[in-house]
Amino acid sequence: MALRKFNPITPGTRHKVLSKFDDITTDTPHKPLLRSLKKTGGRNDSGKMTMRYRGGGHKRRYRLIDFKRDKHMEATVLTVEYDPNRSARICLVEYTDGEKRYIVAPNGLKPGMTINSGKEATPNVGHCMYLSDIPLGTVIHNIELYPGKGACIARSAGSYAQLNARDGKYAIIKLPSGEVRQILVTCMAVIGTVSNSEHNQQVSGKAGRSRWLGRRPRVRGVVMNPVDHPMGGGEGRSSGGHPRSRKGLPSKGYKTRNKRKNSSKFIIERRKK
Repeated sequence: MALRKFNPITPGTRHKVLSKFDDITTDTPHKPLLRSLKKTGGRNDSGKMTMRYRGGGHKRRYRLIDFKRDKHMEATVLTVEYDPNRSARICLVEYTDGEKRYIVAPNGLKPGMTINSGKEATPNVGHCMYLSDIPLGTVIHNIELYPGKGACIARSAGSYAQLNARDGKYAIIKLPSGEVRQILVTCMAVIGTVSNSEHNQQVSGKAGRSRWLGRRPRVRGVVMNPVDHPMGGGEGRSSGGHPRSRKGLPSKGYKTRNKRKNSSKFIIERRKK
């Protein structure tokens, strides 16, 4: 995948950097795997806004993604497609029994290639294997945290983790954040890195592109009134004291993880600052 820059013929294109989309092979999604997607505008079931700065945006339809990869047989990649609901590309694959599913596209996977899942798989890009069968040092993504629950780690564009070691029934994984933790070897992971690795280098160019994505303007706390934010108020431009959130919690360097959390025993090394 490559990026493209624009000539500054308008203010919105002066700094705009977008993807070329040259890795996408079709713009028509597979209809049986589409679902309607309702917008909430950041409001819960009682109408109260619980998440600010959301609303508007272009209409989307959700693509059903197979994060479990529980169909242990060979499949052929049919298309590589754009998904408006995630930063990575997705692939439409067809299994040997004729069923079609969407998966998160690994980097380098192209139409016509064959992938596999389960114990019969080989450590190639796009193959889904148990952590007990993956060679040490392999770069992996779409990692399960609990067996059979489905992938929940390293799913965004360009992300990956590394299998460092195995100790009994646990595998030692270095996560994208730098954290090193233990995961059961009966969990599954996909070989390779997630596609669209240059996603973080894109520049929107104008505020309107954020509105197309459903993101409303975010207001800084120091420009609010004291009734709205702990850092608000003051005569002229004031820093607002120590940086903190709207609820008063310190926002830089303050650890919010529960010290008595049961899963802390599986974390070997904390993420890097």
